[in-house]
Amino acid sequence: MTAIDLSGKTALVTGGGQGLGAATSAALAGAGARVVVNYFNDTGGMNRLRAEETASAIGPSAAAMEADVRDPAALTAMFEAIAARFGGIDIVVNNAAILRDRSVKKMSAEEWQSVIDTNLTGVFNVCRLAAERLADGGRIVNLLSIAAFEGFFGQANYAAAKAGVAAMTRVLARELARRRITVNAVAPGVVLTEMGRSIPEEVRTEMLKSIPLGRFGEPSEIAGVILFLCSDLASYVTGQVIHVSGGWWV
Repeated sequence: MTAIDLSGKTALVTGGGQGLGAATSAALAGAGARVVVNYFNDTGGMNRLRAEETASAIGPSAAAMEADVRDPAALTAMFEAIAARFGGIDIVVNNAAILRDRSVKKMSAEEWQSVIDTNLTGVFNVCRLAAERLADGGRIVNLLSIAAFEGFFGQANYAAAKAGVAAMTRVLARELARRRITVNAVAPGVVLTEMGRSIPEEVRTEMLKSIPLGRFGEPSEIAGVILFLCSDLASYVTGQVIHVSGGWWV
């Protein structure tokens, strides 16, 4: 079996400074890729700090770069900065996402729209701008969630956005196939990131009953599948949603 070697490749990970994004950034860098750790500059500056810490831990082959995925102009500037520093882009991992959970009855229009804007339109913005810049044979991996398929209570906005990304993944796989650019998605189950740990303990206890493997996932386990999809080992895989959920989706 060929070892995964991404030497000479440049990867962008949106929301790459924490949780699954940080694990993915580290995994890609561990395989030899140059990594751009993207972040949204929140008011408190915590996202920037985490992105810079992640990039610093990787070393000189990584850079933290700001851009709001909702803002095409900011994304364009970031892609130009990537080209100036690294010469181009080969891999894009769409990881940036937010939660605004509430039942449909209580959900405000702002809570609906903010999640759609970041989790769906943000992925569209990144893919649209990346498509014209990606090298032939490049990779796009979109982060979904089993929420897109399970319909968890209180997640109408989140589930709708992630389901939309699943459909977009299949469309892009067809549209970019002529350039040998593969487009796939990974749908994690409950993963022990900061977001996963924010789920109330009693809810997590119930969720655990639905997982045949009997445990929650680790960020590195999701990152490993993303790494595979970004490699030459997955050159004939495109338009797929890979569930990494401990068997929840069976």
